[in-house]
Amino acid sequence: MPRLLRYTLLGLLIAISLIALLIYSLTWRPDAKEALPVSCNAQAPTLVPGQALKVMTWNVQYLAGKRYVFWNDLAAGDDESPTPEDMAFSLDEVARVIRDEQPDIVLLQELDDGAKASDYQNQFKLLQDRVTDLYPCTTQAFDWKADFVPEPHIFGSVGRQLATLSRYRIEHAERLQLPVAPANLISRQFKPKDALLVTYLPLNDGGQMAVLNTHLDRATQLDDTLQTQVAAVARVLDKFESRGTPWLIGGDFNLLPLGQYQRLPAEQRTPYSADSALHVLWDKYPMIPTNNEASGIDRAQWLTHYPNDPGLNGPDRTVDYLFYSPRIKRVEARVRQDDTLRISDHLPVIARFLLPAAP
Repeated sequence: MPRLLRYTLLGLLIAISLIALLIYSLTWRPDAKEALPVSCNAQAPTLVPGQALKVMTWNVQYLAGKRYVFWNDLAAGDDESPTPEDMAFSLDEVARVIRDEQPDIVLLQELDDGAKASDYQNQFKLLQDRVTDLYPCTTQAFDWKADFVPEPHIFGSVGRQLATLSRYRIEHAERLQLPVAPANLISRQFKPKDALLVTYLPLNDGGQMAVLNTHLDRATQLDDTLQTQVAAVARVLDKFESRGTPWLIGGDFNLLPLGQYQRLPAEQRTPYSADSALHVLWDKYPMIPTNNEASGIDRAQWLTHYPNDPGLNGPDRTVDYLFYSPRIKRVEARVRQDDTLRISDHLPVIARFLLPAAP
């Protein structure tokens, strides 16, 4: 082999190795299952079988508010980041709603930590400081993290988290990795890594309850990612159910209930399927809102998503849900719409349950 060719190949090999090392150092590769730190005051009470439990799930859209059409909202959107003033307003508003509702457990999605687009804020810490008297126990998990993403609209760090706040004692917590969207080996490293944040709350009779928090893939085109993610969620829930462990899960599932696909304008249907992958869960487990609620005569009361689209003047679909074990009894539920339309592009889903009584 001629010397010049050998040197050229060696140079290419060194360049490829350096690029691979750079990508490895800038990105995040979570384990399939990871124990998480839990912050919990020793004085936090323990759940009691048969008690009432109020739960809220809310995607707070990294506190960006509703004055923007971001680049990843619409093809015509060109906003890349909210102002500090808008994030401060949204932070105060999220804290106001939580303090007003005072749910026992709060499941939050899309809180930023160290992201360039949100001014490198630790939004979970900022919110925790405002409600620490209500929630002595907390834990959080990243579902997107990288020191640098070369996407021109980002061109900097990302850090997005799920967070669970509890009035009751959390024994331990773990992060379970969900299937990720298909992509080539390089671009996959910079994409979100959707996950389940699982918290285990002890019961005073020696049992425990599992509370899960999630944000599934935000698809821009129809593929099988959401189907595989829902199937993975179902397997986890099935295990809890087979063990007799009471459980509930809340989050942004990015999937429609029965009947809403046909109600969306044709141009809004692209990421969805007429046969929602969510049927894997609703076929087996109770859902809030139910399909009858989300597509019935009062369906407007159950809409949870208000896309950043100037053509809309209010929420137009349901993508946020609570599912729960049949052992748990639903008491009441609603979507808080009246004073939350300008805080996030999602609305909080709130429900009260009765836990199963002691055997």
